[in-house]
Amino acid sequence: MKIAIGTTSAIKIKAVKEVIPIVWADAEFFPVEVSSGVGPQPMTDEDGMRGATNRARNAMRAVQEAKYGIGLEGAVQENSNGMFISGWVVILDRDGNMGIGSSGRAMLPVQVAKKLRDGGELGPIIRNMAKDNEDRIRKELGTIGVLTDGLTDRTEEFREAIKLALARFISPKMYIE
Repeated sequence: MKIAIGTTSAIKIKAVKEVIPIVWADAEFFPVEVSSGVGPQPMTDEDGMRGATNRARNAMRAVQEAKYGIGLEGAVQENSNGMFISGWVVILDRDGNMGIGSSGRAMLPVQVAKKLRDGGELGPIIRNMAKDNEDRIRKELGTIGVLTDGLTDRTEEFREAIKLALARFISPKMYIE
């Protein structure tokens, strides 16, 4: 079964490849670079879901024989307690069924939230603030890994969101309208 992944991010691809075979053992993966249709820094849950949806759809268009498309998008969301980071995942099939899941959330430091409100992008902000090995942040830790000092990382963040997006396909009878 061919599955199109709407990203070439190694972290996101790794998360997909670790979770999807648990449900679909015969999965073959086809990562493709596609547009999210949202800005480089999604600033709301809606933007995160829209970006993940667009990536899943665009991936399926790019890989015509794919049975499923998977889109993954990081986003931030602000509320009365501060600004929070999360990851969104959308899984689409050729019949139009859509599963949506998100990761847990972590509050961002106030200075990061301010830079985001001023138009910054999370990845570069964190890499600059952390002054750590840039490749390790981009390819392994992500923002969540920096904030938790490796207690969790970006791959784990997206693994959880993928598992939750799969609910629609694991329990399809529960989603009949």
